Amino acid sequence: MTETAQTVGRAAGQDCPECGTRVTGGGAYVTWCAACDWNVDPEVRQEEARGRVERLRRSLAHRYGEQLFAELSGTAEASAHAGTADGAEPTNRGTGTGTGAGTGAGTGTGTVGARRGPGRDGVLAAALAVAVHGVTVALLAGGLWLLVAEWGRGLLPALGGLLIALAVVLRPRFAKLARLSGELPVLRRQDAPRLFALLDEIAEQVGTTGLREVVIGADANASVTTYGVRRHRVLRLGLGLWRILSPQERVAVLGHEFGHYAHGDTRRGLLVGSAFQSLATWRYTLAPKHPDGLMDDLVNLLTAPPRLLVEGVLVLLEHLTLRDSQRAEYLADASAARAGGTVAAAGLMDRLLVSGSVEGELGREVVAARTRIGGARREDPAEGLWERVAAHGASIPAHEYERLRRVAERRGHQVDSTHPPTHLRHRLLTGGEEVAARIVLDPARSAGVEAELAGPALRVARAVVRG
Repeated sequence: MTETAQTVGRAAGQDCPECGTRVTGGGAYVTWCAACDWNVDPEVRQEEARGRVERLRRSLAHRYGEQLFAELSGTAEASAHAGTADGAEPTNRGTGTGTGAGTGAGTGTGTVGARRGPGRDGVLAAALAVAVHGVTVALLAGGLWLLVAEWGRGLLPALGGLLIALAVVLRPRFAKLARLSGELPVLRRQDAPRLFALLDEIAEQVGTTGLREVVIGADANASVTTYGVRRHRVLRLGLGLWRILSPQERVAVLGHEFGHYAHGDTRRGLLVGSAFQSLATWRYTLAPKHPDGLMDDLVNLLTAPPRLLVEGVLVLLEHLTLRDSQRAEYLADASAARAGGTVAAAGLMDRLLVSGSVEGELGREVVAARTRIGGARREDPAEGLWERVAAHGASIPAHEYERLRRVAERRGHQVDSTHPPTHLRHRLLTGGEEVAARIVLDPARSAGVEAELAGPALRVARAVVRG
Protein backbone atom coordinates (compact mmCIF):
# COMPACT_ATOMS: atom_id res chain seq x y z
CA MET A 1 0.00 0.00 0.00
CA THR A 2 2.62 2.52 -1.07
CA GLU A 3 1.92 6.11 -1.98
CA THR A 4 2.52 7.09 -5.59
CA ALA A 5 3.58 10.55 -6.73
CA GLN A 6 0.14 10.98 -8.29
CA THR A 7 -1.56 10.20 -4.98
CA VAL A 8 0.64 12.64 -3.11
CA GLY A 9 -0.04 15.25 -5.74
CA ARG A 10 -3.80 14.85 -5.41
CA ALA A 11 -3.59 15.16 -1.62
CA ALA A 12 -1.23 18.13 -1.81
CA GLY A 13 -3.52 19.92 -4.23
CA GLN A 14 -6.54 19.84 -1.92
CA ASP A 15 -7.27 22.51 0.67
CA CYS A 16 -9.04 21.85 3.95
CA PRO A 17 -12.69 22.99 3.71
CA GLU A 18 -12.57 24.10 7.36
CA CYS A 19 -9.36 26.15 7.63
CA GLY A 20 -7.94 26.29 4.10
CA THR A 21 -4.68 24.53 4.95
CA ARG A 22 -3.31 22.00 2.46
CA VAL A 23 -4.39 18.54 3.59
CA THR A 24 -2.33 15.36 3.88
CA GLY A 25 -3.11 11.76 2.99
CA GLY A 26 -5.18 10.69 0.05
CA GLY A 27 -5.15 7.62 -2.14
CA ALA A 28 -5.14 4.52 0.01
CA TYR A 29 -5.10 6.63 3.18
CA VAL A 30 -7.54 9.07 4.75
CA THR A 31 -7.29 12.66 3.56
CA TRP A 32 -7.22 14.90 6.63
CA CYS A 33 -6.03 18.26 7.91
CA ALA A 34 -3.13 18.33 10.35
CA ALA A 35 -3.92 21.94 11.29
CA CYS A 36 -7.53 21.61 12.45
CA ASP A 37 -8.12 17.80 12.45
CA TRP A 38 -10.77 17.99 9.73
CA ASN A 39 -11.72 14.41 8.70
CA VAL A 40 -9.11 12.95 11.05
CA ASP A 41 -11.57 10.26 12.17
CA PRO A 42 -14.14 9.73 9.42
CA GLU A 43 -15.13 6.19 10.33
CA VAL A 44 -18.52 5.57 11.89
CA ARG A 45 -17.83 3.17 14.70
CA GLN A 46 -20.31 0.49 15.63
CA GLU A 47 -19.60 -0.04 19.30
CA GLU A 48 -20.07 -3.61 20.45
CA ALA A 49 -22.45 -4.11 23.33
CA ARG A 50 -20.50 -4.68 26.52
CA GLY A 51 -21.51 -6.21 29.82
CA ARG A 52 -21.37 -4.40 33.15
CA VAL A 53 -17.93 -5.74 34.05
CA GLU A 54 -16.40 -4.79 30.70
CA ARG A 55 -17.87 -1.29 30.86
CA LEU A 56 -16.46 -0.91 34.35
CA ARG A 57 -13.03 -2.09 33.20
CA ARG A 58 -12.87 0.46 30.42
CA SER A 59 -14.15 3.30 32.58
CA LEU A 60 -11.66 2.57 35.36
CA ALA A 61 -8.83 2.00 32.88
CA HIS A 62 -9.29 5.49 31.42
CA ARG A 63 -9.61 7.16 34.80
CA TYR A 64 -6.69 5.38 36.42
CA GLY A 65 -4.60 5.69 33.28
CA GLU A 66 -4.93 9.47 33.34
CA GLN A 67 -4.31 9.69 37.10
CA LEU A 68 -1.22 7.52 36.92
CA PHE A 69 0.11 9.40 33.90
CA ALA A 70 -0.08 12.63 35.87
CA GLU A 71 1.50 10.97 38.89
CA LEU A 72 4.33 9.24 37.05
CA SER A 73 5.17 12.10 34.72
CA GLY A 74 5.08 14.55 37.64
CA THR A 75 7.29 12.34 39.77
CA ALA A 76 9.76 11.85 36.95
CA GLU A 77 9.98 15.57 36.24
CA ALA A 78 10.47 16.37 39.93
CA SER A 79 13.12 13.66 40.22
CA ALA A 80 15.01 14.89 37.17
CA HIS A 81 14.87 18.48 38.42
CA ALA A 82 16.20 17.42 41.82
CA GLY A 83 19.03 15.43 40.23
CA THR A 84 17.87 12.08 41.60
CA ALA A 85 17.90 10.15 38.31
CA ASP A 86 20.55 7.83 39.69
CA GLY A 87 18.12 6.19 42.05
CA ALA A 88 17.46 8.48 45.05
CA GLU A 89 14.07 7.71 46.47
CA PRO A 90 11.31 10.29 46.80
CA THR A 91 8.91 10.46 49.68
CA ASN A 92 5.83 8.22 49.72
CA ARG A 93 7.52 5.59 47.55
CA GLY A 94 8.35 1.97 48.22
CA THR A 95 11.93 0.90 48.73
CA GLY A 96 14.11 -0.95 46.27
CA THR A 97 15.35 -0.32 42.77
CA GLY A 98 13.54 -0.72 39.51
CA THR A 99 13.55 0.08 35.84
CA GLY A 100 11.34 3.16 35.67
CA ALA A 101 12.46 6.63 34.86
CA GLY A 102 14.13 9.30 36.76
CA THR A 103 13.75 11.16 33.48
CA GLY A 104 10.62 12.69 32.13
CA ALA A 105 10.30 9.82 29.71
CA GLY A 106 9.72 7.34 32.47
CA THR A 107 12.50 5.12 31.25
CA GLY A 108 15.60 5.69 33.29
CA THR A 109 16.58 4.28 36.66
CA GLY A 110 15.07 5.61 39.80
CA THR A 111 11.76 6.66 41.18
CA VAL A 112 9.05 5.73 38.73
CA GLY A 113 10.21 2.19 38.37
CA ALA A 114 10.99 1.58 42.03
CA ARG A 115 9.48 -1.59 43.40
CA ARG A 116 6.56 -0.90 45.68
CA GLY A 117 5.23 -3.03 48.44
CA PRO A 118 1.54 -4.00 48.35
CA GLY A 119 -0.63 -1.02 49.21
CA ARG A 120 -3.98 -1.08 50.91
CA ASP A 121 -5.79 -2.11 47.72
CA GLY A 122 -3.26 -4.88 47.13
CA VAL A 123 -3.75 -6.27 50.63
CA LEU A 124 -7.53 -6.13 50.26
CA ALA A 125 -7.33 -7.81 46.84
CA ALA A 126 -5.23 -10.62 48.32
CA ALA A 127 -7.71 -11.03 51.18
CA LEU A 128 -10.62 -11.14 48.74
CA ALA A 129 -8.78 -13.70 46.60
CA VAL A 130 -8.26 -15.88 49.68
CA ALA A 131 -11.99 -15.60 50.41
CA VAL A 132 -12.83 -16.65 46.84
CA HIS A 133 -10.63 -19.73 47.11
CA GLY A 134 -12.00 -20.31 50.60
CA VAL A 135 -15.48 -20.80 49.16
CA THR A 136 -14.17 -23.62 46.96
CA VAL A 137 -12.39 -25.21 49.92
CA ALA A 138 -15.53 -24.87 52.05
CA LEU A 139 -17.65 -26.57 49.38
CA LEU A 140 -15.20 -29.45 49.19
CA ALA A 141 -14.87 -29.80 52.97
CA GLY A 142 -18.62 -29.57 53.51
CA GLY A 143 -19.31 -32.18 50.84
CA LEU A 144 -16.78 -34.62 52.31
CA TRP A 145 -18.20 -34.08 55.78
CA LEU A 146 -21.73 -34.85 54.62
CA LEU A 147 -20.48 -38.03 52.99
CA VAL A 148 -18.36 -39.44 55.83
CA ALA A 149 -19.85 -38.02 59.04
CA GLU A 150 -22.46 -40.80 59.29
CA TRP A 151 -25.43 -38.63 58.57
CA GLY A 152 -27.27 -41.75 57.57
CA ARG A 153 -29.55 -42.19 54.67
CA GLY A 154 -31.57 -39.69 52.77
CA LEU A 155 -30.62 -36.60 50.81
CA LEU A 156 -27.59 -35.51 52.85
CA PRO A 157 -25.06 -37.83 51.12
CA ALA A 158 -26.45 -36.75 47.76
CA LEU A 159 -26.09 -33.12 48.83
CA GLY A 160 -22.50 -33.89 49.84
CA GLY A 161 -21.80 -35.32 46.41
CA LEU A 162 -23.32 -32.24 44.80
CA LEU A 163 -21.10 -29.92 46.89
CA ILE A 164 -17.99 -31.91 45.94
CA ALA A 165 -18.98 -31.75 42.27
CA LEU A 166 -19.42 -27.97 42.56
CA ALA A 167 -16.02 -27.63 44.19
CA VAL A 168 -14.45 -29.59 41.34
CA VAL A 169 -16.19 -27.44 38.71
CA LEU A 170 -15.32 -24.16 40.45
CA ARG A 171 -11.73 -25.04 41.41
CA PRO A 172 -8.85 -22.85 40.20
CA ARG A 173 -7.58 -24.09 36.86
CA PHE A 174 -4.04 -23.94 35.54
CA ALA A 175 -3.46 -23.55 31.84
CA LYS A 176 -1.80 -26.34 29.91
CA LEU A 177 0.80 -25.79 27.23
CA ALA A 178 -1.11 -27.95 24.75
CA ARG A 179 -4.17 -25.75 25.16
CA LEU A 180 -2.18 -22.53 24.89
CA SER A 181 -0.41 -23.63 21.73
CA GLY A 182 -3.07 -25.71 19.97
CA GLU A 183 -1.61 -26.69 16.60
CA LEU A 184 0.87 -23.80 16.51
CA PRO A 185 4.62 -24.45 16.41
CA VAL A 186 6.35 -24.54 19.81
CA LEU A 187 10.06 -23.72 20.10
CA ARG A 188 12.28 -24.84 22.96
CA ARG A 189 15.87 -23.95 23.80
CA GLN A 190 17.39 -26.66 21.66
CA ASP A 191 15.27 -25.53 18.70
CA ALA A 192 16.25 -21.84 18.79
CA PRO A 193 19.37 -21.18 20.92
CA ARG A 194 19.93 -17.66 19.51
CA LEU A 195 16.34 -16.62 20.18
CA PHE A 196 16.44 -17.96 23.73
CA ALA A 197 19.80 -16.30 24.38
CA LEU A 198 18.21 -12.99 23.39
CA LEU A 199 15.19 -13.68 25.60
CA ASP A 200 17.42 -14.53 28.57
CA GLU A 201 19.45 -11.35 28.10
CA ILE A 202 16.35 -9.16 27.95
CA ALA A 203 14.81 -10.87 30.99
CA GLU A 204 18.00 -10.35 32.98
CA GLN A 205 18.21 -6.73 31.92
CA VAL A 206 14.70 -5.92 33.17
CA GLY A 207 15.17 -7.92 36.37
CA THR A 208 13.38 -11.23 35.96
CA THR A 209 13.92 -14.79 34.71
CA GLY A 210 13.47 -16.29 31.25
CA LEU A 211 10.94 -18.74 29.89
CA ARG A 212 10.66 -22.34 28.73
CA GLU A 213 8.86 -22.22 25.38
CA VAL A 214 7.90 -19.88 22.56
CA VAL A 215 4.64 -20.40 20.67
CA ILE A 216 4.65 -18.94 17.14
CA GLY A 217 1.34 -17.49 15.94
CA ALA A 218 0.06 -15.23 13.16
CA ASP A 219 -1.66 -12.46 15.10
CA ALA A 220 -0.38 -8.93 15.56
CA ASN A 221 0.40 -9.37 19.23
CA ALA A 222 2.93 -10.72 21.72
CA SER A 223 2.41 -11.89 25.28
CA VAL A 224 4.05 -13.87 28.06
CA THR A 225 1.82 -16.10 30.16
CA THR A 226 2.20 -19.06 32.51
CA TYR A 227 1.00 -22.63 32.54
CA GLY A 228 0.92 -25.51 34.98
CA VAL A 229 1.03 -25.61 38.77
CA ARG A 230 4.70 -24.56 38.70
CA ARG A 231 3.82 -21.47 36.63
CA HIS A 232 6.22 -22.08 33.75
CA ARG A 233 6.44 -19.08 31.42
CA VAL A 234 5.72 -19.22 27.72
CA LEU A 235 5.97 -16.46 25.09
CA ARG A 236 3.34 -16.26 22.38
CA LEU A 237 4.98 -14.44 19.50
CA GLY A 238 2.63 -13.16 16.82
CA LEU A 239 4.42 -12.81 13.49
CA GLY A 240 1.89 -10.21 12.34
CA LEU A 241 3.43 -7.86 14.89
CA TRP A 242 7.00 -9.21 14.94
CA ARG A 243 7.53 -8.73 11.21
CA ILE A 244 6.49 -5.06 11.12
CA LEU A 245 8.84 -4.15 13.99
CA SER A 246 12.42 -2.96 13.64
CA PRO A 247 15.07 -5.03 15.48
CA GLN A 248 15.13 -2.56 18.39
CA GLU A 249 11.32 -2.50 18.56
CA ARG A 250 11.45 -6.29 18.86
CA VAL A 251 13.76 -5.92 21.86
CA ALA A 252 11.32 -3.35 23.27
CA VAL A 253 8.23 -5.55 22.96
CA LEU A 254 10.03 -8.43 24.67
CA GLY A 255 11.26 -6.06 27.38
CA HIS A 256 7.68 -4.92 27.92
CA GLU A 257 6.35 -8.45 28.32
CA PHE A 258 9.10 -9.46 30.74
CA GLY A 259 8.58 -6.18 32.57
CA HIS A 260 5.21 -7.37 33.84
CA TYR A 261 6.97 -10.04 35.87
CA ALA A 262 9.85 -7.79 36.92
CA HIS A 263 7.46 -5.30 38.50
CA GLY A 264 5.12 -7.77 40.18
CA ASP A 265 1.87 -7.27 38.27
CA THR A 266 -0.78 -8.34 40.80
CA ARG A 267 -3.10 -9.89 38.24
CA ARG A 268 -0.34 -12.16 36.96
CA GLY A 269 0.33 -13.55 40.42
CA LEU A 270 -0.85 -16.98 41.45
CA LEU A 271 -3.25 -15.92 44.21
CA VAL A 272 -5.15 -13.06 42.58
CA GLY A 273 -4.81 -14.35 39.02
CA SER A 274 -6.38 -17.70 39.90
CA ALA A 275 -9.14 -15.89 41.83
CA PHE A 276 -10.06 -14.03 38.64
CA GLN A 277 -10.15 -17.36 36.80
CA SER A 278 -12.38 -18.89 39.47
CA LEU A 279 -14.79 -15.96 39.41
CA ALA A 280 -14.97 -16.14 35.62
CA THR A 281 -15.83 -19.84 35.91
CA TRP A 282 -18.53 -19.12 38.50
CA ARG A 283 -19.96 -16.37 36.35
CA TYR A 284 -20.10 -18.66 33.30
CA THR A 285 -21.68 -21.48 35.35
CA LEU A 286 -24.35 -19.18 36.78
CA ALA A 287 -25.10 -17.33 33.52
CA PRO A 288 -28.83 -17.17 32.79
CA LYS A 289 -30.16 -19.66 30.29
CA HIS A 290 -32.42 -18.78 27.39
CA PRO A 291 -35.93 -19.33 28.81
CA ASP A 292 -37.52 -22.10 26.79
CA GLY A 293 -39.92 -23.13 29.51
CA LEU A 294 -40.97 -22.82 33.12
CA MET A 295 -38.01 -24.86 34.37
CA ASP A 296 -35.51 -22.47 32.74
CA ASP A 297 -37.30 -19.52 34.34
CA LEU A 298 -37.10 -21.21 37.73
CA VAL A 299 -33.38 -21.99 37.32
CA ASN A 300 -32.66 -18.42 36.27
CA LEU A 301 -34.58 -17.14 39.29
CA LEU A 302 -32.71 -19.42 41.72
CA THR A 303 -29.29 -18.58 40.26
CA ALA A 304 -29.89 -14.82 40.16
CA PRO A 305 -28.76 -14.05 43.78
CA PRO A 306 -25.46 -15.98 43.58
CA ARG A 307 -24.86 -14.62 40.07
CA LEU A 308 -25.26 -11.04 41.26
CA LEU A 309 -23.02 -11.78 44.24
CA VAL A 310 -20.31 -13.19 41.96
CA GLU A 311 -20.52 -10.17 39.65
CA GLY A 312 -20.28 -7.88 42.68
CA VAL A 313 -17.16 -9.67 43.94
CA LEU A 314 -15.65 -9.57 40.45
CA VAL A 315 -16.33 -5.83 40.18
CA LEU A 316 -14.74 -5.26 43.60
CA LEU A 317 -11.66 -7.28 42.68
CA GLU A 318 -11.42 -5.32 39.41
CA HIS A 319 -11.54 -2.08 41.37
CA LEU A 320 -8.89 -3.21 43.85
CA THR A 321 -6.41 -4.43 41.24
CA LEU A 322 -6.88 -2.27 38.16
CA ARG A 323 -4.89 0.70 39.40
CA ASP A 324 -1.94 -1.56 40.21
CA SER A 325 -2.32 -3.25 36.84
CA GLN A 326 -2.30 0.13 35.08
CA ARG A 327 0.88 1.10 36.93
CA ALA A 328 2.41 -2.23 35.88
CA GLU A 329 1.70 -1.36 32.22
CA TYR A 330 3.49 1.97 32.50
CA LEU A 331 6.42 0.29 34.27
CA ALA A 332 6.50 -2.44 31.62
CA ASP A 333 6.82 0.35 29.05
CA ALA A 334 9.75 1.65 31.09
CA SER A 335 11.30 -1.83 30.88
CA ALA A 336 10.77 -1.78 27.12
CA ALA A 337 12.68 1.50 26.88
CA ARG A 338 15.41 0.28 29.19
CA ALA A 339 16.00 -2.77 27.00
CA GLY A 340 15.41 -1.39 23.48
CA GLY A 341 15.69 2.38 23.94
CA THR A 342 13.09 5.15 24.19
CA VAL A 343 12.77 5.56 20.42
CA ALA A 344 12.05 1.86 19.94
CA ALA A 345 9.57 1.72 22.83
CA ALA A 346 7.67 4.72 21.44
CA GLY A 347 7.78 3.19 17.96
CA LEU A 348 6.20 0.07 19.41
CA MET A 349 3.23 2.16 20.57
CA ASP A 350 2.75 3.34 16.97
CA ARG A 351 2.91 -0.20 15.60
CA LEU A 352 0.15 -1.22 17.99
CA LEU A 353 -2.06 1.39 16.35
CA VAL A 354 -1.74 -0.31 12.93
CA SER A 355 -2.31 -3.85 14.19
CA GLY A 356 -5.80 -3.79 12.69
CA SER A 357 -4.32 -2.88 9.31
CA VAL A 358 -1.94 -5.84 9.57
CA GLU A 359 -4.81 -8.18 10.41
CA GLY A 360 -6.63 -6.81 7.35
CA GLU A 361 -3.59 -7.48 5.17
CA LEU A 362 -3.49 -11.09 6.38
CA GLY A 363 -7.18 -11.40 5.54
CA ARG A 364 -6.51 -10.15 1.99
CA GLU A 365 -3.74 -12.72 1.64
CA VAL A 366 -6.21 -15.47 2.55
CA VAL A 367 -8.69 -14.23 -0.05
CA ALA A 368 -5.96 -13.97 -2.70
CA ALA A 369 -4.76 -17.52 -1.98
CA ARG A 370 -8.28 -18.92 -2.31
CA THR A 371 -9.25 -17.08 -5.50
CA ARG A 372 -6.18 -17.73 -7.67
CA ILE A 373 -7.09 -19.64 -10.81
CA GLY A 374 -4.88 -22.07 -12.71
CA GLY A 375 -1.47 -20.68 -13.46
CA ALA A 376 -2.18 -17.10 -12.40
CA ARG A 377 0.39 -17.61 -9.66
CA ARG A 378 2.06 -20.99 -9.42
CA GLU A 379 4.25 -20.57 -6.34
CA ASP A 380 3.15 -21.50 -2.86
CA PRO A 381 1.13 -18.48 -1.60
CA ALA A 382 2.61 -19.05 1.87
CA GLU A 383 6.09 -18.32 0.51
CA GLY A 384 7.00 -14.73 1.22
CA LEU A 385 3.82 -14.05 3.23
CA TRP A 386 5.65 -12.44 6.15
CA GLU A 387 7.85 -10.44 3.81
CA ARG A 388 4.69 -9.02 2.23
CA VAL A 389 3.30 -8.24 5.66
CA ALA A 390 6.57 -6.47 6.54
CA ALA A 391 6.40 -4.50 3.29
CA HIS A 392 2.84 -3.48 4.10
CA GLY A 393 3.95 -2.20 7.50
CA ALA A 394 6.88 -0.32 5.99
CA SER A 395 4.61 1.33 3.40
CA ILE A 396 2.44 3.09 5.97
CA PRO A 397 3.49 6.76 5.77
CA ALA A 398 4.37 8.98 8.72
CA HIS A 399 1.26 11.15 8.31
CA GLU A 400 -0.95 8.08 8.73
CA TYR A 401 0.75 7.24 12.02
CA GLU A 402 0.21 10.83 13.14
CA ARG A 403 -3.46 10.61 12.19
CA LEU A 404 -3.84 7.34 14.09
CA ARG A 405 -2.21 8.86 17.16
CA ARG A 406 -4.77 11.68 17.08
CA VAL A 407 -7.62 9.22 16.54
CA ALA A 408 -6.34 7.12 19.44
CA GLU A 409 -6.42 10.15 21.70
CA ARG A 410 -9.95 11.03 20.61
CA ARG A 411 -11.27 7.52 21.05
CA GLY A 412 -9.21 6.68 24.09
CA HIS A 413 -7.65 3.73 22.26
CA GLN A 414 -6.42 0.88 24.44
CA VAL A 415 -4.82 -2.43 23.54
CA ASP A 416 -7.54 -3.94 25.72
CA SER A 417 -9.67 -2.95 28.69
CA THR A 418 -6.84 -3.45 31.20
CA HIS A 419 -4.30 -1.16 29.48
CA PRO A 420 -3.93 2.60 29.95
CA PRO A 421 -4.79 4.75 26.91
CA THR A 422 -2.11 4.25 24.24
CA HIS A 423 -1.53 7.97 23.66
CA LEU A 424 -0.69 8.44 27.35
CA ARG A 425 1.78 5.57 27.23
CA HIS A 426 3.40 7.13 24.16
CA ARG A 427 3.48 10.57 25.79
CA LEU A 428 5.11 9.28 28.97
CA LEU A 429 7.82 7.58 26.95
CA THR A 430 8.59 10.58 24.76
CA GLY A 431 8.00 13.37 27.26
CA GLY A 432 11.54 13.69 28.55
CA GLU A 433 15.15 12.75 28.09
CA GLU A 434 15.82 9.96 25.60
CA VAL A 435 17.21 6.73 27.05
CA ALA A 436 19.67 4.67 25.03
CA ALA A 437 19.14 0.95 24.44
CA ARG A 438 20.98 -1.40 26.75
CA ILE A 439 20.57 -4.30 24.32
CA VAL A 440 21.36 -3.69 20.66
CA LEU A 441 20.10 -6.29 18.20
CA ASP A 442 22.68 -5.92 15.45
CA PRO A 443 22.06 -7.20 11.88
CA ALA A 444 24.06 -10.42 12.33
CA ARG A 445 22.29 -11.41 15.52
CA SER A 446 18.91 -10.42 14.12
CA ALA A 447 19.52 -12.58 11.04
CA GLY A 448 20.43 -15.52 13.27
CA VAL A 449 17.17 -15.21 15.19
CA GLU A 450 15.18 -14.91 11.97
CA ALA A 451 16.83 -18.04 10.60
CA GLU A 452 15.60 -19.98 13.63
CA LEU A 453 12.08 -18.62 13.11
CA ALA A 454 11.99 -19.34 9.36
CA GLY A 455 10.70 -22.92 9.57
CA PRO A 456 7.92 -22.25 12.11
CA ALA A 457 7.01 -19.05 10.26
CA LEU A 458 6.43 -20.98 7.04
CA ARG A 459 4.24 -23.49 8.88
CA VAL A 460 2.15 -20.67 10.34
CA ALA A 461 1.93 -18.95 6.92
CA ARG A 462 0.58 -22.14 5.35
CA ALA A 463 -2.01 -22.41 8.10
CA VAL A 464 -2.99 -18.77 7.48
CA VAL A 465 -3.52 -19.10 3.74
CA ARG A 466 -5.51 -22.28 4.28
CA GLY A 467 -7.81 -20.22 6.46
